[in-house]
Amino acid sequence: MTELGGFQDRVARIDLSDGEVAYESIDDEDAKQYIGARGLGVKYVFDQGPDVEPLGPDNLLAFMNGPLSGTQVTMSGRIAVCTKSPLTGTVTDSHHGGWSGARLKWSGFDGLLFEGQADDPVYAVIEDGEVELRDASHLWGEGFHDTRDAIEEEVEGSYGKNLSIMGIGPGGENEVKFASIMNEDDRASGRGGTGCVMGSKNLKAVVVKSTTKMPKPADSETFKEGHQQAMQAITESEVTAPNEGGLSMYGTNVLMNIGEEMDGLPTKNGRYTSTESMRDAEDVDIDAERVSGENVRENILVDEPTCHSCPVACKKEVEVQKMHKGEEMNVRTESYEYESAYALGPNSGHTDRDAVALMIDRCNDMGVDTIDAGNMMAMAMEMTEEGKLEGVGELEWGDAETMIDMIERIAHREDDLADLLAEGPRRVADRKEAHENSLAVKGQTIAAYDPRCLKGMGIGYATSNRGACHLRGYTPAAEILGIPEKVDPYEYEGKGELTAQFQDLHAISDSFDICKFNAFAEGIEEYVLQYNGMTGRDVTEDELLEAGERVYNLERYYNNLNGFDGSDDSLPARFLEDGIPGQGASEGEYCELDEMKAEYYDHRGWVDGVVPDEKLDELGIDLGPGTGVSSEGSAAAPSDD
Repeated sequence: MTELGGFQDRVARIDLSDGEVAYESIDDEDAKQYIGARGLGVKYVFDQGPDVEPLGPDNLLAFMNGPLSGTQVTMSGRIAVCTKSPLTGTVTDSHHGGWSGARLKWSGFDGLLFEGQADDPVYAVIEDGEVELRDASHLWGEGFHDTRDAIEEEVEGSYGKNLSIMGIGPGGENEVKFASIMNEDDRASGRGGTGCVMGSKNLKAVVVKSTTKMPKPADSETFKEGHQQAMQAITESEVTAPNEGGLSMYGTNVLMNIGEEMDGLPTKNGRYTSTESMRDAEDVDIDAERVSGENVRENILVDEPTCHSCPVACKKEVEVQKMHKGEEMNVRTESYEYESAYALGPNSGHTDRDAVALMIDRCNDMGVDTIDAGNMMAMAMEMTEEGKLEGVGELEWGDAETMIDMIERIAHREDDLADLLAEGPRRVADRKEAHENSLAVKGQTIAAYDPRCLKGMGIGYATSNRGACHLRGYTPAAEILGIPEKVDPYEYEGKGELTAQFQDLHAISDSFDICKFNAFAEGIEEYVLQYNGMTGRDVTEDELLEAGERVYNLERYYNNLNGFDGSDDSLPARFLEDGIPGQGASEGEYCELDEMKAEYYDHRGWVDGVVPDEKLDELGIDLGPGTGVSSEGSAAAPSDD
């Protein structure tokens, strides 16, 4: 057990196969070594066995909060969902904001560990330290929005006041490999196919009912000092300042016009580095400004809801009326995000603002990741153009009307094309010899940062433990925003070390679990003060950073045991030398991946992408068989079998 402050020292292990629920404490050493949320969740997933089948009953689906979740710490409303990904075959953790992470803590839990597979659909109700499984057969097949409304009535809670609902739509039920878990007002654990795992277990929803019961700091003076320091940093930042900073005013989509101006916005499946470049080359009507945060705020913004303990309020709720195939569609939705708008808009060859809103809403209701959904459709458009989908179906560039319907078709696997795309980029590429059409790393598609312009994002995509991802190590903070200091986005030297530092820092915040946006203002000093104040520990900055490094290495070790090594730390060929060069401000640029990988591995102490046994020993990771690799020898990486 652990007596650290910020923990409830209670985890529920739910065996869906027999409906049994067991309650257990948290190992104190694990709590100290892996912090909580992401780190502790990955440790539970590792202990379950790296060789489990992602959609088999032995795979663990862990909903975890951290020692700062649900506290007074700013932006502490997040929750981590950890599992083995059916999309990538790697370990994955996917987070969402809102209130469910805080309410899970307030209901008496640090985590929920789901294993097994229910014979019939169920949903779990969490209240007052207990878990109850209820029949969900009547909800199977429903979209998330109707599911949420039905459950609110059934559990007699007040949604948004004492009730949080995390659930799946048809995408998860039909095991779309990039299915998401939705939460409350369209917040999503979108990446890695966590909703697909949830669907494979016949688990329709996780419902948390609780009043506000914020944990008290173990060391109130240290916590107060850290909290005040953090609040000052947030309110003075040009990015996070409430009602003034770019993130507060425009949400994440403040980056759309910035990415366009830098020629760092992947467009038309990454053929171009901006919509202007595409417009000039093809004489088409496309302009990123139409789907920008500024345009959204001026024309379709209706509300700015926020998450637990967050003064920034980056969520932008929009309302649009649009004719779709002769029918007037009236949609009100949250999460008009930069990543979603990029994938469903410019990277798919159009910038229809209201159509993007409809697509986001439909992705959320169907429970599929907006990034992978948009990028899969862009991949299909390019494959259609090249004749690789003959006999399967077709999708033309920029056909927003068909895209709107395609999302629902994918979620239900309605036809041959939809069924194919539902399998994700790696399986499509394998089946159709279309690897050159895929913008994926380890089977997960890239986000809205072009590595021909933002070189740090290139090495970040390649070395992310959960497949291509901007949130494992957000180097655009330095390359675009100058946080903690400005670096040249086109310079590749130094980006390996910079990326590793960001990855370790984000492993800490994900394990607390607090929003990454706090890192636009806070730093390791504020992290240490708040963590020590809440838990009662007395760790140094170096010790906390080592914990972040430990989490990242545990994830890499898990992947190594599944056959991943340096050959998987790759990028789509069009971003590399002899690929497609950047245009405009990025004219002639490629991503120097090999040079950055060498620097990155040297900083990490890895051997061709594999954690050597000496590194595991150094970090105190004394579980599993080891990789069999030595930094002083020439042992091979684990094989795939």
